[in-house]
Amino acid sequence: MEFTIQLIIVLAVLFLGARKGGLALGLFGGIGVVILIFGFGMEPGNPPIKVMLVMLAVITAGATLQASGGLDVMLQLAEKLLRKHPKHITFLAPLTTLTLTFLCGTGHVVYTMLPIIYDIAVRKGVRPERPMAASTIAAQMGIVTSPVSVAVVSLVAMLSGHAMINGKELDLVQLLSITIPGAICGVLVVGFWSMFRGKNLEDDTEFQEKLKDPEMKKYIYGEDKTLLNNKLPQTQWNAMWIFLGAIAVVAILGAFPELRPIINGKALSMVYVIQMFMLSAGAIIFVVAKVKPSDISSNEVFKSGMVALIAVYGVAWMTKTMFGAHIGDIKEVLGGIVAQYPWAYAIVLILVSKLVNSQGAALAAIVPIALSVGVDPGVIAAFAAACYGYYILPTYPSDLAAISFDRSGTTRIGKYVINHSFIVPGILGVGTASTVGFILAKIYGLI
Repeated sequence: MEFTIQLIIVLAVLFLGARKGGLALGLFGGIGVVILIFGFGMEPGNPPIKVMLVMLAVITAGATLQASGGLDVMLQLAEKLLRKHPKHITFLAPLTTLTLTFLCGTGHVVYTMLPIIYDIAVRKGVRPERPMAASTIAAQMGIVTSPVSVAVVSLVAMLSGHAMINGKELDLVQLLSITIPGAICGVLVVGFWSMFRGKNLEDDTEFQEKLKDPEMKKYIYGEDKTLLNNKLPQTQWNAMWIFLGAIAVVAILGAFPELRPIINGKALSMVYVIQMFMLSAGAIIFVVAKVKPSDISSNEVFKSGMVALIAVYGVAWMTKTMFGAHIGDIKEVLGGIVAQYPWAYAIVLILVSKLVNSQGAALAAIVPIALSVGVDPGVIAAFAAACYGYYILPTYPSDLAAISFDRSGTTRIGKYVINHSFIVPGILGVGTASTVGFILAKIYGLI
């Protein structure tokens, strides 16, 4: 009975924090910790300091890249590709946003691309909902493919010290060898399905009625949105190459442990490698591009990253305190179920992700519990894509942005809320990525 009351309190805290959004999720987690410790006398769990430090290093490097203008170079290159092949935008747009997230470690790059995707689609007569909904889904799916995303570095840090059935620990490259093919397959499925969704604009009576109003027609087609007219200085290109170079170095060191220093008889942990090279990349960009410190702390990557960091802090500390006190009972009840039905872990992760609206926070909350009840690290890696479940309801900022940027009105929230433009692409994308991930983990002998 006591466990049930405590679980209700934890869920209520998560629900209230998620509704308020932003920093509230982490702050409300602190309230949960106070209630559990002072109200029920629980022993405090350990905040995920190692995970948070990795996140902090990655966030700082990404924010420095944005402040230097290096991110603008990537966005401009992406637009050139899309405008060169407008007929294939339903496939190319989501693959582009997936790639940008892979390179930058954040799905927030999609905001700049959405008006460009809309402009290309509507002028080519393509139903904007098709590439726009697919692109927002793909941008978020890309988070688990990026070696510098909060979710990936957090997962590597949490699985550090936990051997798989082959006796080895999961490294960064092995994780990406599961998540990258899975995400690409998922996005391709979403793109193919999206080609046939909804009516073509010429057959959409609702859209055609709007065009009869000259003012509405002018609003729908608007002015060209483009980054191509921007002349970007060489320093911005240099910043981009420095950042990509750091990613390459991290990937190489992850693939070849013998290249890392030997500390106490073991290769230096990738947890430290990621922190070192991300901070170093940020420092070099800072000097080369002559970045202003105030531009780093005020940009979108830094702000959204710090929100994710605080969310992970509060949520993970609360759940570690709560479930750590009952780990014996949880292991007895859930251990056998998850061992027999590995997909049960994925379902739980998807639902928690929706509740907390953060892939990093969902992993921080669930992975330690999963490890404690005996879920194999290989299974956790196989279903990494399942940490993205907040497409279930159209409340995430990128989904709302897509609805706002689509002036044709084709990207929308349905009459019953759940029947919105993102639900089917999300299910298809994450479902495919998780299935492919599981198959690959089997092939690699990780499960």
